[in-house]
Amino acid sequence: MMDVLWAGWRSTYMGEVQAGTDTDACLFCELPSASDEDAYILERGETAFSVLNLYPYTSGHLMITPFRHAGMPGELTSDEQSDVWRLLSRSQAALADVLGPHGYNLGANLGRAGGAGVLGHFHLHVVPRWSGDANFMTATANARILPEPLIETWQKLRVALDA
Repeated sequence: MMDVLWAGWRSTYMGEVQAGTDTDACLFCELPSASDEDAYILERGETAFSVLNLYPYTSGHLMITPFRHAGMPGELTSDEQSDVWRLLSRSQAALADVLGPHGYNLGANLGRAGGAGVLGHFHLHVVPRWSGDANFMTATANARILPEPLIETWQKLRVALDA
């Protein structure tokens, strides 16, 4: 028998994401026009940026994405690939300095069948992890335990990235 893990909070997120095609309005294409604080953008590179996830699995859950609308890693230019990995290294160092996680999960959900919430725009999830961070709240209360508001996490990470 297969165990099923249900994340009910994700249905709220998915309900807010357009169910259309990747030619519809794209969150990651629109975010850079907002202020960094309003959009929770942590850092802007030459061709990519890092941003806190509004629906985090853990504190510090962020995403790295190119400015240009490109759906698959192979569609990124060499400069975009380099910028994504540079931002990953800087983000991981800032997370280590500010939050001190015990490990990280990195992942990309590619295409509708792959679980992408934003279709057609590649983004890499960086999820800080702590020993014992998966607890009963997620499964039984449809809740995540975050020790601080996103704006406080954003402010701390910005200070670390600007150092």
